[in-house]
Amino acid sequence: MEILSQFLLRLAFGLAYGMMITSPKKVSSGFYRNHLYVTLGLTTLAALVLSQSDAWAAAAASLAAVASFVGAAAWLYEAPRPGRFFIQLVSALSLAAGCTYPFEVWHVVAFTTSGLVLGVTFCSMLLGHWYLNAPGMELAPLRKLLVIAAIAIVVQMVVVGTGLVCEASHRSTVGIDWLLFVTLRWSFGLFGVLGLLWMAWQTLKIPNTQSATGILYVAVIGVFIGELTGLLLSAESSYPL
Repeated sequence: MEILSQFLLRLAFGLAYGMMITSPKKVSSGFYRNHLYVTLGLTTLAALVLSQSDAWAAAAASLAAVASFVGAAAWLYEAPRPGRFFIQLVSALSLAAGCTYPFEVWHVVAFTTSGLVLGVTFCSMLLGHWYLNAPGMELAPLRKLLVIAAIAIVVQMVVVGTGLVCEASHRSTVGIDWLLFVTLRWSFGLFGVLGLLWMAWQTLKIPNTQSATGILYVAVIGVFIGELTGLLLSAESSYPL
């Protein structure tokens, strides 16, 4: 259950961050409204999962759900200033819910980088899909999200690479199953996604947002598998993997 709640909160944090850095002057308000409903579902489920184990985290997740609902209402009435405030609040509360006591530096860093990889890649795919509804929008916001997602993956490589070296140095034996999970995590979940983001970037030069969005669908599958595998590996380690 801890792995599930961590995944949900990291995704909510990163998705809200992705919306936060996307300019409402270039993207229609419906994008923010619809996808705040996504963070509403993610944080509500996380609160339910955490309710039996961590009251503080469950409360923070519940507040994030409330902020998602109020933020969606603000965007419904075309109020971007309060709408952006509640998006920021969702991101902050999701981070707070996922980094509960004890506040270990490794855990906070891993939560942040993993959340950005998950959420910004997911937000890129959702924005790419939104171009199908509003083809006249500028491509600059999507390109920006692709760059941020790529940077987040590179930073995540540094974090989990450091954790992997530390973990390997403390392990007396390494099983084949552990190596297979590590290989999957790095091949498809990190390097593979980085390659897919590059392909999406090149596709936007045509420009063809529909094909780029299809590539981003695969990238989302990659980050989901990669970060879930990382959570499973990290559950038996003192370091983020």
